[in-house]
Amino acid sequence: MAEMGGSKEGTQGSREKIIIRTSVIGIAANVFLAAFKAFVGISSHSIAIVNDAINNLSDALSSVITIIGTKLAGRAPDKDHPLGHGRIEYLSAMSISVIVLYAGITSFVESVKKIIHPETPDYSTAALIIVAAAIAVKLILGRFVKKTGEKVDSDSLIASGADATMDAAISTTTLVAAIIYLTTHVSLEAWLGAIISVVIIKSGYEMLQGTLSDILGQRAPAELTRNIKRAVADTEGVLGAYDLFLHDYGPDRTIGSIHIEVPDNYTASKIDEITRQIQEKIFDQFGVALTGIGIYSANTSKDSTAKTRHEVTKIVMGHDGVLQMHGFYLDEANKTMSFDVVLDFALEDRMGTYAHIVDEVQRAFPDYTVKVALDIDVSD
Repeated sequence: MAEMGGSKEGTQGSREKIIIRTSVIGIAANVFLAAFKAFVGISSHSIAIVNDAINNLSDALSSVITIIGTKLAGRAPDKDHPLGHGRIEYLSAMSISVIVLYAGITSFVESVKKIIHPETPDYSTAALIIVAAAIAVKLILGRFVKKTGEKVDSDSLIASGADATMDAAISTTTLVAAIIYLTTHVSLEAWLGAIISVVIIKSGYEMLQGTLSDILGQRAPAELTRNIKRAVADTEGVLGAYDLFLHDYGPDRTIGSIHIEVPDNYTASKIDEITRQIQEKIFDQFGVALTGIGIYSANTSKDSTAKTRHEVTKIVMGHDGVLQMHGFYLDEANKTMSFDVVLDFALEDRMGTYAHIVDEVQRAFPDYTVKVALDIDVSD
């Protein structure tokens, strides 16, 4: 396997610098906002504004972890980690999720205490102006961070940008509560603080859930897998593309394997030429290194084989939950027949359906030994 990303080292370095620079800007902005909000919240006895300040501090800490994770993930591959250290970004994202959860739970506890033992808020015009300015800063910061994240394909920056926009919305509700109090003398501070805390907890949970899914190995994006299969199938000499497996080792570090179907009269030299062409095309277009390309041979010389294949396909695809059949191979001399089937995970009894398919094909062709491989539905 050729070392991945050799032609993209400069791009990777540039990406790292952009992420770090953007994170530093986020840290400075969040620390500045946290200090002002904490001062305003404490002086005005506003638990909602204090909780908002805590949320800004957690955002700043998240940016610090993003920087550390990005630096560690950018280390060059070594003997113990030949595919690099890119997955460290997932671990740093998980740490950020835990911090957000902790901040949310802590602020929720404090809000409940204030509901039980309320304090009357004391707003000043300066305090409200500071909160309004913080909203504007968060909106600008959120837009900047998210656009930068989309530009460099950084999930952590995109999430941070979305989080900043959410913070602006939360701060807006805090400002509204202050205005309501000043005009009606109805205090919603503690209750609003509890609501903000729940929003923070929900955000942290969703972040943690998404990160754990990445670590466990979630399904590759449907659009990506479909485009890769289409690009492979469009290669001259390829009759079909199947069984695409993708393994994510961090941003810009994805490896995979695929099966292709080619005419059975192709020479080893011709197949080698096709596989090299596919590997180069897929890496250039999608940044995915196909480290293995399996071969299925399609019969091109016997009409009887094509007829049998058609009959078997009709039997197999007649079952509910069958997503695909491929890799058909008929050995008339040794009386063996083999093919692969892909079954939907939604089937209540996948193994039962599989056994029924094998039995039905075997009964239709009693003179043959039928071998059916149950493939996993790993990509769209």
